[in-house]
Amino acid sequence: MTTRRPLALVYRGGATGPGCPESVASLLRRSRWNFDIHYVGPREEVKLTRAALGVATVYAQPGGATLGPAWRRMRRHRDTIRGFVSGGGRYLGFCLGGYLAGATPGFDLLPGDTDQYIASAGAAVASTDATTVEVRWRGYRQPLYFQDGPMFELNAAPAAPVEVIANYANGQVAALATDFGSGRVGVVGPHPEADADWFADSGLRTPESTGVAAGLDLIDAVMC
Repeated sequence: MTTRRPLALVYRGGATGPGCPESVASLLRRSRWNFDIHYVGPREEVKLTRAALGVATVYAQPGGATLGPAWRRMRRHRDTIRGFVSGGGRYLGFCLGGYLAGATPGFDLLPGDTDQYIASAGAAVASTDATTVEVRWRGYRQPLYFQDGPMFELNAAPAAPVEVIANYANGQVAALATDFGSGRVGVVGPHPEADADWFADSGLRTPESTGVAAGLDLIDAVMC
């Protein structure tokens, strides 16, 4: 008797940046969950529909460019994605995918909202250029690839339990996992899926630990 592998759908389309979906898929492939991974999007064999999500375990929204243009492409999928997660699905959002999990605008999956980390008081980064940012990931220092990622602002009394996984140096939330209906949401502002090529291509020094272990931890926090 064979057991069906959990299906992970990774969005690939105009609301993502070059290489971002592939890096997220690679991270999922390295996890312990033995995912069957497929890309979903307007030019993919699998389209982002209620039926496609109905047989999936995880939906991943990778990084990309700016929130406004991405939201114009993704807003028609808002109710479909919310229905998937509230019904027991898992949402993973990386950088822009984290922004899109927020409410203004976004899928409204969080007990709060998102904002630009670089605009926050005491931010260690002031530019939208690619760089390395150090976060406290479960209390340990972890350098991660970063490019204008979000921070996550929680309501004073969140309606759902929140697991804060990482904080930026100024204390703002850099990664979290939370419940949404019967499902679960995991979001991160930096890019733990970034491999050494991301750093090299941006002219950055590759850290000893690129963050893959942190990305795998985020997946586990969503799948628990």
